[in-house]
Amino acid sequence: MSTLLIKNAALLATMAGEEIPGGGLFARNGWIEQIGPTDSLPSEADEVVDCSDHVVIPGLVNTHHHFYQTLTRAMAQDSELFPWLVELYPIWARVTPDHVHASTVTALAELALSGCTTAFDHHYLWPAGTSVDQQVAASEDVGIRFHAARGSMSVGESAGGLPPDSVVEDENVILSDSQRVVDAFHDPEPGAMVQVVLAPCSPFSVSRDLMAESARLARDLGVRLHTHLAETRDEEEYCLERFGLRPVDYAESVGWLGEDVWYAHAVHLSDRDVEIMASTLTGAAHCPTSNMRLASGIAPLTRFLQLGVPVGLGVDGSASNDSSHLMAEARQALLLARLARSLDQSDEPMLTARQALQVATAGGAAVLGRSDIGTLEVGKAADLACFSAADVAMAGAADPLAGLVFTGPHRAEHVFVHGRRVVDGGNLVGLDMERHVARHRQLARALLD
Repeated sequence: MSTLLIKNAALLATMAGEEIPGGGLFARNGWIEQIGPTDSLPSEADEVVDCSDHVVIPGLVNTHHHFYQTLTRAMAQDSELFPWLVELYPIWARVTPDHVHASTVTALAELALSGCTTAFDHHYLWPAGTSVDQQVAASEDVGIRFHAARGSMSVGESAGGLPPDSVVEDENVILSDSQRVVDAFHDPEPGAMVQVVLAPCSPFSVSRDLMAESARLARDLGVRLHTHLAETRDEEEYCLERFGLRPVDYAESVGWLGEDVWYAHAVHLSDRDVEIMASTLTGAAHCPTSNMRLASGIAPLTRFLQLGVPVGLGVDGSASNDSSHLMAEARQALLLARLARSLDQSDEPMLTARQALQVATAGGAAVLGRSDIGTLEVGKAADLACFSAADVAMAGAADPLAGLVFTGPHRAEHVFVHGRRVVDGGNLVGLDMERHVARHRQLARALLD
């Protein structure tokens, strides 16, 4: 049995309502057994980490990403979503298994360094030879929890969709491989390192039949469902023209409401849409940076929280963010919610730094259906991130927890996943980052050439 002792934190925030100056925790075999002031904990463990001058929080949870897009950053720089996709689809169509593996390592490494311990990737484009298998193998190189999507696109340009026909798949192949991937990789047990999600891409790239069949299959297999929804006005117009329904009504018509479903973006929603999501516990991945980068709009984060819509943060793809820094996303969510309040001339209370961190931790865990992570509590997994409060950027921050958000973005000093160290002194454990980045750059150039 292995034990871990975190002690003497300047502040330990459980994100379950408790903030402990001088706090720490004791974990055994990856599970938290005790938490509280350091002098209340055992004095010895197999691994002891003195977190003096550090803020300790639960590991951040990312609920929407596109790892392969780390290969195509800073492209289509001045385009909105639809023309941005049209420019990039032909490049992404050339992705190989090597690209999938390298880009997965890159994205997960970036996330880990920002304090993220669980990440979902919405991969929906599978050129010949690429598969979820390569992503799962790559995730083991970094060591954070991975929620893999068996994403899909089945409606190309010739059938009225947005993507070129070269990047869509046959629907029978999609459903068959979805079953295979779940059987091969999905672990439903507490503490799971890999879980699988069925994730058709969007209303403008997937048929009504595939949406409905994916929902049925996912529920038969006991896995969750994810798709892009209500991201842009273009998408809303497409849904009205093609289906005669606005996006949330369309989702309801194909069985895509419920506590096992979450939408990426969810920007263009009516009050009724938000109420439907709240009443059915349908979740949302809030992606503020991407929504600003592509001029998509501002999602109603504060309204989600008021009505009880499950909501987490997503960095979204690294071609529309263009980074994978989840703590930076928490700051962005805070600032954008305050801007939205001003634009709406609302007298509601401002979103707080603690609320933003709550969305980034416990909120993300709820969206992914994980009750074993997201907060630091006895019986939960020892997934945590430690940030230096002695850094120059935090100088003068009287409230160090709020300072993590307001003065960021910050790089994590230490990160543990299930009690195992993943980041040590601001560096990934067991990964030659310089060598990996050189390889990633080489693959990115080859993709463009």
